[in-house]
This record gives sequence, C-alpha cells and structure tokens, in this order.
Amino acid sequence: MKTNKIICGNCVDVMRKMEEGSVNLTVTSPPYDGLREYNGYEFDVEKIATELSYVTAPGGVVVWVVNDETKNGGKTGNSFRQALLFQELGFKLYDVLIYQKTGTSFPSNARYTGVTEYMFIFSRGKPGTINLIKDVPKQWAGSFGGTTQRQKDGSLKKSAAKNCGAGKSGRAVGDEYGYKARSNIWTIPNGYGFGHPDKDLAKKHPATFPYALARDHILSWSNPGDTVLDPMGGSGTTARAAKALGRNYIHIDVSQEYCDIAKERLELVEWEQNLER
Repeated sequence: MKTNKIICGNCVDVMRKMEEGSVNLTVTSPPYDGLREYNGYEFDVEKIATELSYVTAPGGVVVWVVNDETKNGGKTGNSFRQALLFQELGFKLYDVLIYQKTGTSFPSNARYTGVTEYMFIFSRGKPGTINLIKDVPKQWAGSFGGTTQRQKDGSLKKSAAKNCGAGKSGRAVGDEYGYKARSNIWTIPNGYGFGHPDKDLAKKHPATFPYALARDHILSWSNPGDTVLDPMGGSGTTARAAKALGRNYIHIDVSQEYCDIAKERLELVEWEQNLER
C-alpha cells in the first residue's frame, strides 16, 4: 500500500490489505468507552489490535493513548484490559507514560480532578528506534560522591554513577550543563487554542489529542522516512505531525467528514513548508 495517503474506510478492513510489517510507528487513540460520540461509528478494539500486530514491523512501536469512563460509580478499567490484550497478541508493554493536561473538565465533587491519560508504548520486541527527548535542564554541576541503589533484599549498594553537585556556589545552576531526558509524565497544553497550531480546523473533531503529543512520540520512536500510521486518525493530528517531520504517513478514518478535515490540515503543512523556503 502506498504511503502519504488519507484513506476513508473501516481501519480493520484497510489494515487487512496492507503488507505485513509495513508500519514503523502507530500513534493513535481509540474512543474512550462512551465518553465521546463519533458520528455513530463503533470500534472493535480486539480486531484493531490484531491487525496492528500484523502491520507493525519488528522493532516497531504502537503508541496507544487511552482513558477510562466513570460508569456506575467506578472506573471501567478498559484501558488496562486493552494493555493486556496487546500483550496477548505478542507485543511488549515497553513503557507506560502519563499525559498530564494543563486544562481540565469541570471538577468533580466526589473525586480528585482528573488531569491525566495513559500513553501505553507497545513494541514488537525491543524498539528499533529510541530517541529520548532531552529537554529537562540539568539542575546541578560538579560532583560530591556516588549514588546508591536499593536492592531486592532492601539493602543499599553503591552505584558507579555519580551525583552531580552544586558547584562552588552551592546552589542550582541553569541549562549551561545541558539537558536530560524528560520523565514518563508529559505535561502538554490541551484544549481549544492551546493544543493545535490550526485550532479552527482541529476543533471540528470532538476529541483530538494535542499536536505536541503526536509530534513528540513521532520524534521518540521513528526516524525521517519511516512510515507512521493512525488507524483511527480523526482530524489528522498524527498525519500532520508525521508529514511536518519528514515521515511517511497513513491516515485511516471511517468518517468522510473527518477525512476531509485531515486533508485540509495536511494541505496547511505544505503551505507552511513553502513559506519556510
């Protein structure tokens, strides 16, 4: 199947026609239980995961962004069931990241305000590409000794790694000492006006994830020229980021309305790139 395409259709049927192992990275988000309406369409997670296991290349990664609905007084837990399903299909649960929102829905009187979603990182074996984003300034300079690690029996063992001290001034220093990899909690601006560079188009979909989320996963788990898939592509955030970063994209969505929005957003990328030339 050719890349750099917007395909309107059932993603299970489309992936069945794709070549085995043809996708390096998938960045997608299934509907969260009954939290959103998608023009009346339904999604069979088990079938989607099965086809993803077929099209994902050895060393390929699936980023699965998901959350749980509160129903009958409790969380459904379906996100965890989906993670176990991917493991049963042969994927490794390589990492679990948390997407922390800067904007939230109206707070509950009965629960702590929910500001996070899961970003499960599934891989076919060890990921073939790992480009950890290093954008956290190192806080200290110099050295004042070694670190210790807690062992299984509870004892402490000295590590070969060294702590970084505060230098002669005795206080924290800035980014002159470089950057380290971020933690597994990613704080990302979300909501209308913050999550997308083309907010007026993106908002036409009821539940987009932020552009920065797609961008940073594409940077982390793929290289230029790789193929990036979103089988439930919605308004095209993954495809937009993939194109801007020099990756090949495959966008699939069952809704013609959303495919049309994605087409407009991808045309914007070409316009933006032409402005930079």
